Amino acid sequence: MNNTAIAASGLRKSYGDKTVLDGIDLTVEAGTIFALLGPNGAGKTTTVNVLTTLLRADGGTATVAGHDLMSDTKAVRKAIGVTGQFAAVDDLLTGAENLRLMADLHRLRGKAGKQVVADLLERFDLAASADKQATSYSGGMRRKLDLAMTLVTKPAIIFLDEPTTGLDPRSRRTMWEIVRELTDEGVTIFLTTQYLEEADQLADKIAVLDQGRIVAEGTAAELKRRIPGSHLEFRFTQPDQLAAAAAILSGSTPDDEALTLSVPGDGGTKNLRALLDQLAAHAIEADEVSIHTPDLDDVFLALTGRATTEADAR
Repeated sequence: MNNTAIAASGLRKSYGDKTVLDGIDLTVEAGTIFALLGPNGAGKTTTVNVLTTLLRADGGTATVAGHDLMSDTKAVRKAIGVTGQFAAVDDLLTGAENLRLMADLHRLRGKAGKQVVADLLERFDLAASADKQATSYSGGMRRKLDLAMTLVTKPAIIFLDEPTTGLDPRSRRTMWEIVRELTDEGVTIFLTTQYLEEADQLADKIAVLDQGRIVAEGTAAELKRRIPGSHLEFRFTQPDQLAAAAAILSGSTPDDEALTLSVPGDGGTKNLRALLDQLAAHAIEADEVSIHTPDLDDVFLALTGRATTEADAR
């Protein structure tokens, strides 16, 4: 596999009269985390299902791990792992049995299979619960077991379709650490998520999908810079200092109660230095200075006109 793990051009998918994917173009570099964001029904899960060969696209082309998605599906399936929104574990089997079953299905038997199972149980901190039925596992443990089962074959690319939905914050952060470790080892992660913080924390690159089309793409920082609203906030100890600063800094908005002054700006060093120099020239000194930029919630709302929802459609 070269430096491009996934490349898609003009992917289309419809269900009757409803167009779900309307010409998707994506490029995911190997060894990175790519996050696909989108509101309910945007087409995130359909995108994953197409790229993992679970659905056939109506049009367009794509390569996954260097293999053509349409003509070489077997090779694609050998190179990828998939973890969906709901843990695909067998509740009647123990954690170890779930992993052994997956190893058997991939013909990893004998000493090699046992070693893979033991290593994964240790890596995901499940060794102590290896002989307990999966039905007794917490949500976080089940998600870890599900991901461990995906790693039995050591895939080059892993698709994680909303992998932390319903998890508590601590379990979610544990999953984040595991995902980061995987990319450190060279694994490519294709992530869909309803948690904007998750994409902000993890993704090297983010694409926003809305009504079947990619409406924005870039790093989290690049997406945030596209949205107006960045400003610097100066806090003062005296009302007269606030009033004097407001008179000097054009476009500023004072808050008399909080003794703060909001000034439009990108928070860059040059911009900040210029504002501080203006204040210093009039012997005015701010007690605190902070930079405020739009977050991914603001970006998402501005690009799609709506907020994310807990549920996901096709």
